[in-house]
Amino acid sequence: MLSKGSCLARGLAIGLALLPLGTRGAEANWLDVESRIQYGYYTEDPRSLAGVMELLAPSDSESASRSYYAGLANYRLTQLLVPRDRSRAKETAAACVNSLDRALKVQKDFADALALQSACLDVLAALETWRTPFAASKSGAQIEKARHLAPRNPRVLLLDAVAVYDRPKGSAAQKERALSGFKSATAAFEAERRETEHAPGWGAAEAYVYLGRCYLDRGATLAARDALERALLIAPEFAEARRLMAKITTG
Repeated sequence: MLSKGSCLARGLAIGLALLPLGTRGAEANWLDVESRIQYGYYTEDPRSLAGVMELLAPSDSESASRSYYAGLANYRLTQLLVPRDRSRAKETAAACVNSLDRALKVQKDFADALALQSACLDVLAALETWRTPFAASKSGAQIEKARHLAPRNPRVLLLDAVAVYDRPKGSAAQKERALSGFKSATAAFEAERRETEHAPGWGAAEAYVYLGRCYLDRGATLAARDALERALLIAPEFAEARRLMAKITTG
């Protein structure tokens, strides 16, 4: 009898095998891959993410989408590993950057890939200080390209705001810029959710969680609670959103 994890892996493998059947079918299958990555991140399950990454390893049928989702899976795993295993987090952050290099070789104007690679470079720079000058420079260049290509893309807006929010010793102006960025990102996600579903499509719940964090930093509890409730409506299983909500409700 197959375990639940084995069944999910088998289902994902079948989905990946069907990708060449046509654009609409491929889009639907990549949305399935994305949902599995996001679920593993929301539930903080590194083993689930590692299983998805194995199935997204480089192959002869390399595509921009395949490499992009390998990068996303590595990014999500890195986020979970940073507080647990920094050594392994360095490896997954580097793998994220490499996967997105492959995606951008196939599609140079892939704004989502540029923005995600910028985020992975930021994490790598924080984990390995000797990489900081190069990684920071390339990160800035990639997010600038992404903003130029897709100024209203919600994931570009989200990852740009995350980079501002995560900078150490932020000034009042920096915190205000981050808050403004997350407001713009959530508005863009709401607009995107009214459109036909497409891949990539992740990020709305995360944008609301970051917005909630910004409000908590300012002591605006009611606004933070509203943002977190929106995040949990989108992703009820989002563990970080639940922790922040519990922090508010328990005082």
